[in-house]
Amino acid sequence: MTDALRTAALDVERLRDDFPVLRRELRPGVPLVYLDSAATSQKPRPVLEAMQRFYELHNANIHRGVHRLAEEATAAFEDARRTVAGFIGAGDARQIIFTRNTTESINLVARTWARANLAAGDVVLLSEMEHHSNLVPWQMLAAERGLRLEFIAVTDDGELDIDSFHRLLDLRPKAISISHMSNVLGTINPVGEIVRHGHAAGARVVVDGAQAVPHLAVDVGELGADFYAFSAHKMCGPTGIGALYGRYELLDAMPPFLGGGDMIKRVELRSFEANDVPHKFEAGTPAIAEAIGFAAAADYLDGVGREAIHAHEQAIAGYAIERLEEVPGVQVFGPPAERRGGVVSFTLDGIHPHDIAQVLDGEGIAIRAGHHCAMPLHAHLGLPASARASFYLYNTPAEVDRLIDGVYKVKRTFA
Repeated sequence: MTDALRTAALDVERLRDDFPVLRRELRPGVPLVYLDSAATSQKPRPVLEAMQRFYELHNANIHRGVHRLAEEATAAFEDARRTVAGFIGAGDARQIIFTRNTTESINLVARTWARANLAAGDVVLLSEMEHHSNLVPWQMLAAERGLRLEFIAVTDDGELDIDSFHRLLDLRPKAISISHMSNVLGTINPVGEIVRHGHAAGARVVVDGAQAVPHLAVDVGELGADFYAFSAHKMCGPTGIGALYGRYELLDAMPPFLGGGDMIKRVELRSFEANDVPHKFEAGTPAIAEAIGFAAAADYLDGVGREAIHAHEQAIAGYAIERLEEVPGVQVFGPPAERRGGVVSFTLDGIHPHDIAQVLDGEGIAIRAGHHCAMPLHAHLGLPASARASFYLYNTPAEVDRLIDGVYKVKRTFA
C-alpha cells in the first residue's frame, strides 16, 4: 500500500456511513463494491434528506405564485443557485444557469453563443480525448454552419500534446472546448494554461467540468474560462440537473435556448421579450427539488474538503494502478496517478471488457465497460472498449483488493 494511502486525511469509514447503498449486500455475504462514480456517484443522506424535506414541507412551483409555499420554494431554489455559484467560485449567482446535465449545458453554448457568433470557415478547437457530449454538439453546428473542427492530439501516455495545441492556435480558433478531466484516462488537463493562450489567440473557451468539479477545488474566476459546464449527479447530487457557468456579459448578449414559461418578460401574439439572465435560459418548470439536492451535495463536499477528496482519490488510483499492473496481461491507460483523478481504465489480454465487467458483477463489484462515450479516444488507443474503475471519497484500499481478486477470477474463468 502506498505511503499516501497510509496518511490519507479522510475518515473514509465514517463517510461511508453517510451513503446507505454502500452497506448493501448484492447477495448474502457479498457486499457491494461501487467503482463506477465517473458514470454517476452515490448520494449521501444529507442530499436525500434535503430533497425529501422539500417535497414534504415546501413543494410548490417557483417564480409565479404569491402564496407561502411558492415563496418558500422560490427562495430555496435561488438559495441553491447561490450555493452552486459559490462552490465553483462564481462571484455572481446570475452566472449560473440550471440545465439538465453537462450535455445540455454544452449544447446550450453551441446553440446560442456559438450559433450567434461563428460563421463558415471559423475554427473550433477540441481534443481527441473528448466525451461525445463535447464533440457531437460541435459536429452538429459545424454541419449547419460550415465550421472547421480541429483536434489537439493526445500523447502516448494519455495527456494532451501541448505542442499540438500551440500549433493549432496559429489557426486563430474562435472557440476552444475542452475537458478539464478525462472520463477515460483520468488525465487532468492544464485548463488554466489553455484558457490563457486561447484568449490571447482571440478564442472563447468552454470547459467540460463534469469529471473535475466533483473531485477538484475548481475556481472559475481563477481559471478564467468563458463557460464551464458540470452535473450534480457526479458530485453526490441527484440526476436530472446540471449547471452552466458563463461570463455575465456573454450570457446577457446570447439569445434564449428554449422558449416557454419563465424565460420571458412579455409575450404578444407575434413577439416576445426575453427575461433577464439567468432566467431567460430556464424555460418551463425547473428541477426544483434537484436544485436543492445539488446545493446540499455542494455543501456536503465542502464540508469534507475537496483538497482532501482529491488527495484520497489520487492515492486510491495509484494503489489500483500498482495492483493492476501486478496482474499478467493487464494494460492500464493514462498518466501516472499524480497527474490524474480517480479514474483507471484497463484491458486484459484476450478478454473483452464486457466479460470482465460481467464476471466482476458476480463478485459484487460494479465497474464500467465499453467506450465510455469516447469512441474517438478509444480509436486513437486502438481499442474497441476498455474496463473502467472509478473511485470517489467513499472507496477504500480493501475495495481495490477485491477488484484485483475479481480480475484474477476473470482470468481463471476465461483461461
